[in-house]
Amino acid sequence: MSDRDGIFAGEDPFEIARRWLAEAELHEPNDPNAIALATVDDAGLPNARMVLLKAIEDDAFVFYTNFGSAKAREIDGAGKAAFVMHWKSLRRQVRVRGLTSREGGEKADAYFASRSLKSRLGAWASHQSQPLASRAALMAEVARVTAAHGLNPARAPLWGGIRIVPPEIEFWSDGAFRLHDRFRWHRNGEEQAWVVERLSP
Repeated sequence: MSDRDGIFAGEDPFEIARRWLAEAELHEPNDPNAIALATVDDAGLPNARMVLLKAIEDDAFVFYTNFGSAKAREIDGAGKAAFVMHWKSLRRQVRVRGLTSREGGEKADAYFASRSLKSRLGAWASHQSQPLASRAALMAEVARVTAAHGLNPARAPLWGGIRIVPPEIEFWSDGAFRLHDRFRWHRNGEEQAWVVERLSP
């Protein structure tokens, strides 16, 4: 009997992550796809913020952002990022560290088109992470881009996806008396086989 039966069973960590997220969608009251994304700036100072994970692909985790934002600039500089996805309802978490690349093609266009009109216009209007004089100034910019781009705006040039391709994924489940179950998947390259090991809690 494998030590990775039950919720940890499987030979593909991306499939396990998709399964856990699907389960969380049935139990978490708000944003089951929220992740705490960590990046580092040019001086080596870390930064963290919550973003929404939008896809678990066969080899990557994907979220979308403004490429002019602090997070995107830090990711461009380092070429790396990490995140944790934590579900209180399930008492589980997934930790990911990996290499990054931009997704600015057809997938980004399709996801942008699926968003609400107000969200699409907001992507055009917001100069994310830049100083803002007032909320009134932001709303005036929303009105301006609405007049300029109409009711079916194309994807904003500075808006797209970030793909995180991980050499390391950890699955964690809460245990009694802080004796948690932890399994780390790691590999040296996308063509290499995954190595899975149990970690001490």
